[in-house]
Amino acid sequence: MNNQAFLDSVKWNSDGLVAAIAQDHSSGRILMMAWMNREALALTLQEGRAIYYSRSRKKLWRKGEESGHVQKLHELRLDCDSDAIVMQVTQVGGIACHTGRESCFYKVWRDGEWVDVDPVIKSAEEIYAK
Repeated sequence: MNNQAFLDSVKWNSDGLVAAIAQDHSSGRILMMAWMNREALALTLQEGRAIYYSRSRKKLWRKGEESGHVQKLHELRLDCDSDAIVMQVTQVGGIACHTGRESCFYKVWRDGEWVDVDPVIKSAEEIYAK
């Protein structure tokens, strides 16, 4: 299948995006969810690392370009409805979340409230210090 046909098989939303979930290749833990456009998905495969589309900045975002926390791609999967992607990745540095945690999914619903259950590995100030 050529690259164009591969991209055409994805059901892009009305904004031309698809949900992309990063999952740790070794542990299976869900690390984060972000969005990809056609260019981000094509470049992810070409470069072998996660590249997303930032809706707030309206541009491509190479995961780790500022933090160094690159996601190296092992496998790419498309769900049965063709509207969500799961990437098996190696998370360089063990931190996927901009808060300095392993995963963006660090809040658990307990006794009527969201509770932070995962530790901060490195503060955001340390990660993004210029």
